[in-house]
Amino acid sequence: MTRDTEPLVIFTPSGKRGRFPAGTPVLTAARQLGVDLDSVCGGRGICSRCQITPAFGSFPKHGVDVATSALSRWNAVEERYKSKRGLIDGRRLGCQATVQGDIVIDVPPESQVHKQVVRKRAEVRDITLDPATHLYFVTVAEPDMHNPSGDFERVATALAEQWSIPEPDIELDLLKSLQDALRKGVWEITLALHQPFAGEAYRITAYWPGFFEGPIYGLAVDLGSTTIAGHLCDLSTGEVVAATGLMNPQIRFGEDLMSRVSYAMLNEGGAAEMTREVRIALSQLARAASEEAEISADQIVEATFVCNPVMHHLLLGLDPTELGQAPFALTVSDSLHIAARDLDLDTIARGARTYVLPCIAGHVGADAAAVALSEAPEQSDDLTLIVDVGTNAEILLGNRERVLACSSPTGPAFEGAQISAGQRAAPGAIERVEIDPVTKDPRFRVIGSELWSDEPGFDLAAAELGVTGICGSGIIEAVAEMRMAGLVDASGLIGGPDATGTSRSVPDGRTFSYVLHDGRAHGGPLICVTQSDIRAIQLAKSALYAGARLLMDELGTDTVDRVTLAGAFGAHISPLHAMVLGMIPDAPLDKVSSAGNAAGTGARMALCSRAARRRIEATVREIIKVETAIEPRFQEHFVAANAIPHASAPFPHLLAKVSLPETTFNVGAGGGTTRVRRRRRGA
Repeated sequence: MTRDTEPLVIFTPSGKRGRFPAGTPVLTAARQLGVDLDSVCGGRGICSRCQITPAFGSFPKHGVDVATSALSRWNAVEERYKSKRGLIDGRRLGCQATVQGDIVIDVPPESQVHKQVVRKRAEVRDITLDPATHLYFVTVAEPDMHNPSGDFERVATALAEQWSIPEPDIELDLLKSLQDALRKGVWEITLALHQPFAGEAYRITAYWPGFFEGPIYGLAVDLGSTTIAGHLCDLSTGEVVAATGLMNPQIRFGEDLMSRVSYAMLNEGGAAEMTREVRIALSQLARAASEEAEISADQIVEATFVCNPVMHHLLLGLDPTELGQAPFALTVSDSLHIAARDLDLDTIARGARTYVLPCIAGHVGADAAAVALSEAPEQSDDLTLIVDVGTNAEILLGNRERVLACSSPTGPAFEGAQISAGQRAAPGAIERVEIDPVTKDPRFRVIGSELWSDEPGFDLAAAELGVTGICGSGIIEAVAEMRMAGLVDASGLIGGPDATGTSRSVPDGRTFSYVLHDGRAHGGPLICVTQSDIRAIQLAKSALYAGARLLMDELGTDTVDRVTLAGAFGAHISPLHAMVLGMIPDAPLDKVSSAGNAAGTGARMALCSRAARRRIEATVREIIKVETAIEPRFQEHFVAANAIPHASAPFPHLLAKVSLPETTFNVGAGGGTTRVRRRRRGA
């Protein structure tokens, strides 16, 4: 039989085709054509990865007629596999079925190595799974006195012969138990191999005696100034199997980044102390994730990290001092591939590898890079403003033409810190607030219940959960609602009871507070919005707005087409309330959306896709950094943004939706109004 008369094999959906001698296993044909067909066992018929679906009949599109005899008959290996583990009717194992005639073969999504993960939000690009770590099963030659060689050398030989993988590296710590694993597996072993990018060297990061099909996992970590969020992902599917978080223990050294830099400068060994604390927390996070997913810690073979520049340096054990003064020089800005043990991450696989995303500049870190990876502003036709709301806000503005970035020191008020009744987002925390503009009475919802406080059944739910405080989204809505109800004037002053017409405005020293909830009769707390709370929110939102406005100045624009609120906290912010508060520039409300924890999403994309890593490494070099700390216009914008929503910006889109009372309160003991007018613009 000549090459031209050999059976034609056509793979879908890739469309790749080629001729192969009769008797060629489908898996072999797929490998030779570069078809995306998975396998862990290397063709031994014991893994579930190489399932294929043959198609029979006439295919004019491909120019072939496929007979039912085009593949070899169902064999004993396939029968055993189906009886033990199940196999969908019509499917075959690619390592067992051999080519006998012209054949069309479909590779289902679950059998593809580089599976596409479809994101729920249409504006975010899909990703193709291509993790840096994969499993490989090998049979290793037993020791032979006549052909002496080490166990590791024979493992390397098996990888070369069975998988064409040359000369893998291995850490000394992993070598210690290799012999035991080989003997337990009767000279069969499954290896987790890490390859940072195609063409680079492989490294053994974990192994299991005998055949181990997985799955293996990776941990994507968003290391924030206040909170640490981790997502445990199945590297074969991209699925998040556990999500956990905890407070950053470095808060006790300072709530904001510059106070932590100061601590490092003023205290000998201060930076090392903060590094030790955060690494302990990361180990706790990894342990909690594996326990939640009910998996063994050694199945977590990889991790990615995103963080702002100060947290980046403290994670790596680098001195952050230079980040506290111009020109804010980073020790290193490029991405890093690091052994997990070098970060003292001891609750995952011993040989696990980590990837730290690149920083953009001295005050715009890997978290901003992760947001850029997730949201892809450089691929947008719209001029898009992306605000990652947190203790240190990262802001991106741009489109296909260019992308700008800056950071803004908002402080922890948005996350419930520095607020009199503030707390982290946990069950019992007030997260939603509405205030009747006529009666001035509030209604609210707490985390853990879908009921509003004035609905039947709320008291029962509250008795179980408790009304414990107010979280970030709750304080933002409370202040915005107070402004819309005429309880707070444009300057941020809370009016007294005579001026506001409600006894909920109560004296609080020389100012007033607004009573949101009084649970003292039942042993609960008194939750008020105080004048100090308003000021804390004003400072935070002014910094956020000023950073965004500075980027708009750089592009010479007064408007943006779209606003995206990112961050775990940003996901819970109401666009209307954010705009009433003046956190973000005016824009059509239907063009303001939430991206959830975009930095965390970027970390997961980098975890699951080497192509995503390449993309962000190229993208950060093109992003233009604007330094707010040395830009005089930042202070001008900051002062103007202290008003609610703004001292001079018109906010036409907002005023077309809501009416804001033109109320001015003086600071006298009576808290009276000097002028009370209402205006309504638009419908």
